[in-house]
Amino acid sequence: MSEHRATVGTTGPSSDPLAQGQSAVRQVLNRTVFFGSAGVILAVAALAIIFPAGTEAAIGVVVGWISGVFGWYYIVTAAVILIFVIAVGVSRSGRIKLGPEQSRPEFRLFTWAAMLFAAGIGTDLMFYSVSEPAYQFFKPPSGSGGETLDAARQAVVWTLFHYGIIGWAMYALMGMALAYFTYRRNLPLSIRSVLHPLFGDRVWGRLGDLVDIAAVIGTIFGLATSLGIGVAMLNRGLFVLLKIPEGIPAQLGLLLLAVLMATLSVVSGVARGVRRLSELNVALSLALMLFILITGKTTFLLNGLVMNVGDYVSGFVGMTLDTYAFENPQEWMNTWTLFFWAWWIAWAPFVGLFLARISRGRTIRQFVAGTLSIPFIFVLLWVSVFGNSTMDRVLRGGPAGKQFGQQAMDAPERGIYDLLQQFPLAPVTITLAIITGLLFYVTSADSGALVLSNFTSRLHAAGEDGPNWLRIFWACATGLLTLGMLLAGGLTTLQSATMIMGLPFSFVMYLVMFGLYRALQYEGRKIDSLRVALPGSLSGRTTPVDGAQPSWRQRLARVMSYPTKKQALRYLESVGRPAIGEVGAELTERGAAATWSEQQIDEIGLPHVDLVVSWDDHPDFSYRLWPEEHRTPSFASRLPQHDDSYYRIEVCLDEGTQGYDITGYSKEQLINDILDQYERHLQLLHLDSRPLTDGDPVATG
Repeated sequence: MSEHRATVGTTGPSSDPLAQGQSAVRQVLNRTVFFGSAGVILAVAALAIIFPAGTEAAIGVVVGWISGVFGWYYIVTAAVILIFVIAVGVSRSGRIKLGPEQSRPEFRLFTWAAMLFAAGIGTDLMFYSVSEPAYQFFKPPSGSGGETLDAARQAVVWTLFHYGIIGWAMYALMGMALAYFTYRRNLPLSIRSVLHPLFGDRVWGRLGDLVDIAAVIGTIFGLATSLGIGVAMLNRGLFVLLKIPEGIPAQLGLLLLAVLMATLSVVSGVARGVRRLSELNVALSLALMLFILITGKTTFLLNGLVMNVGDYVSGFVGMTLDTYAFENPQEWMNTWTLFFWAWWIAWAPFVGLFLARISRGRTIRQFVAGTLSIPFIFVLLWVSVFGNSTMDRVLRGGPAGKQFGQQAMDAPERGIYDLLQQFPLAPVTITLAIITGLLFYVTSADSGALVLSNFTSRLHAAGEDGPNWLRIFWACATGLLTLGMLLAGGLTTLQSATMIMGLPFSFVMYLVMFGLYRALQYEGRKIDSLRVALPGSLSGRTTPVDGAQPSWRQRLARVMSYPTKKQALRYLESVGRPAIGEVGAELTERGAAATWSEQQIDEIGLPHVDLVVSWDDHPDFSYRLWPEEHRTPSFASRLPQHDDSYYRIEVCLDEGTQGYDITGYSKEQLINDILDQYERHLQLLHLDSRPLTDGDPVATG
């Protein structure tokens, strides 16, 4: 690499004092985040195992205080996040790609949907799709009381509400923020990157470490809750099918199995292990749901589905903002709405980072629309089929039906198996439910281990993941914490711990919204700067240069040429490098901090030539000549037959390629293009600045 250097400013992650002075072998582990979060988690797990009764009592006291003081806050936070995410998706910011402009989605739509669904919902959907409708039927939060037709109608809607778009909006917020700052701004895939617009380079120090520690702790407690639910439900299924006794020994065995399977899956990577398990998971879930729909009361279930959609849409706003100020059903709120909102918040950093990891190349609008709709459509179908089947059994099954409903409410892990026993081929469907639940269980655990390893690592590129040993550690730590919480009161303690651990991270989510909002404002000003600078951009290419042929003939010759590799290299050496160098030298002469360099692209054997102008307090200007190899189009008949590929030299700015090829520009034209983009960047900095005094044309000038 050849480099000509003037004064160079340092910004972004490279200025992290913890990263300075490292040897050629990069330090992977973020020691502060790892030891801080692991210490808290292992200490809580140890206390729960050694002093289960005391841990349960302490958690209960804290939860009572949180629900009494912060209940309204959880309700408002859920509504604010939903409004913000939808507003961003429908605004002009929705057209922004989560990555460079030339990027394309890594995964096809079905695979992407399967992975985001399997990561965001675990065995708990199977668990609550039967037990919650039964609970809401017998003990609704308000109204004329339970065991009525109105309570039965609302029971399924409450389940849809708690698994609906509010929770997925929390995932979407974290996912699009992380993906934007990672793939668009080239910052590390961590939550601290999202806060950079608010706190600047301080996020690379202790402030960022605290944020990531809060994310790790919230995430692992959310995971432990889901895994605890999965253990209890799978244990029940094995008892029904194989008479394996229910209790801690069997649950410990299931935890060990899950940790082993999650480890094998997560070390094989996203593209293989997590992807394949997610696709299989969705296929088995669809098969089980369709079996119930076809062998059950199909017409009734379809009628119920349509009715549920109508009730959900018509009552959504009221349900979202209902704090039950007059009724004050604190036990119900703790068990359901407050717990679910805290649970979704606790899972948001985990699922958000995983969604960011698999969503590079999609626009914000595509991401928001997909995240809010695709998983919810499946949730709607699943909950409606299983929930309405539950209500039909309770209402029309006589005393046995009511007994079934009471058991589903009091022992939720029994619900889905007791329901499946009312249908044909019960042993087969119960086996399928166990396998599906286990896969849900494992995909949550392996996705969680992958994300937790990323949170506690110092990653240097967006596509990197934490090392395998760290993934294995977090898979084991999650299993240990789950075991501790099961010993200290079971699922109730897990739910309570999630409410506690979700609270600190809810404050971070407000900071995430502010940081993303500020970044998207910046993107909007970039678009505005292009419009303002466009007349100047069009002024420099209309006249011949140095006695050359008329510009329109020159332009026509350029667009009809398909350069070879040798021609592209010759152009870079004779025009691209001198143009970049002359502009860089002139900028340096005029006091700018300009750096211009050249580096080989190993994949195609051609160099890229870069110009960077830095400021201490403003975003850098970056102009890059980037060669790319393309297949020669069939209509290019004038090219020799053996030239089946040609080379374009595209202009790349910070956000990626601008989509146009400068091969064939004269040096003067190329310099004009550099100055066009530089002027546009200066216009952006002007729009981004604040006037000295409002309304003073002299000051604003």
